[in-house]
Amino acid sequence: MVGAEAMTNQNSTPQVWFRLPPGFYDIAPGDAASLAAFAEALDSPAAQRELSELMEDLDELAGHNIVHTALGFHPEEPVGATISLFSLTVRRIEQPDPRLAVARTALAIARSSLWTNSVRRFIDLPSALPCCLVAGIISVPEVEHQLFQARITTAHPDGLHLLVLDLTSASSQHADAYTDILEAVAHTLQFTDPYPSVPKAAGTSRILDVLL
Repeated sequence: MVGAEAMTNQNSTPQVWFRLPPGFYDIAPGDAASLAAFAEALDSPAAQRELSELMEDLDELAGHNIVHTALGFHPEEPVGATISLFSLTVRRIEQPDPRLAVARTALAIARSSLWTNSVRRFIDLPSALPCCLVAGIISVPEVEHQLFQARITTAHPDGLHLLVLDLTSASSQHADAYTDILEAVAHTLQFTDPYPSVPKAAGTSRILDVLL
């Protein structure tokens, strides 16, 4: 499990735990510059381009209530890797009905002019908290290639905060797999520490092997 509260210094941010699949590595928004050398070491021009585009997204996340970010690296045949950027945002609800707040936030996401096409649906979580998914292709200004993005909006059980989970990748050919990954991560959300003394597991996997 990953404890999101360890990724923020804001005392007002509630605790959240979730599980990322093998192949994801924690990265802070301010660490994007340190990834430049890694990008050069990748033995794949396509992977280098993907990482460069996602690093631009990482820079834009700073200061936007982001409490956790991670980069996913998954080997892809015959050579190279698919790369994705995960982020978790926690922000206060501005009106008293969490279900309505989730619906309004998801609708605002779906109405963004960045989408060139998208799918939208509700998700049934074990917690029974309201949850909406928007996923599809986005066109980001000043980014040459279109990106795939999946976004899930749900509520914290305290009724005072919204959670937005994002997964973005230039590997749009794996859109269905990335959508399934983010939905699986949302199903692992917990709000009390389930294993306080157990360290987080590490590992790597291909994109098609990481479903939880």
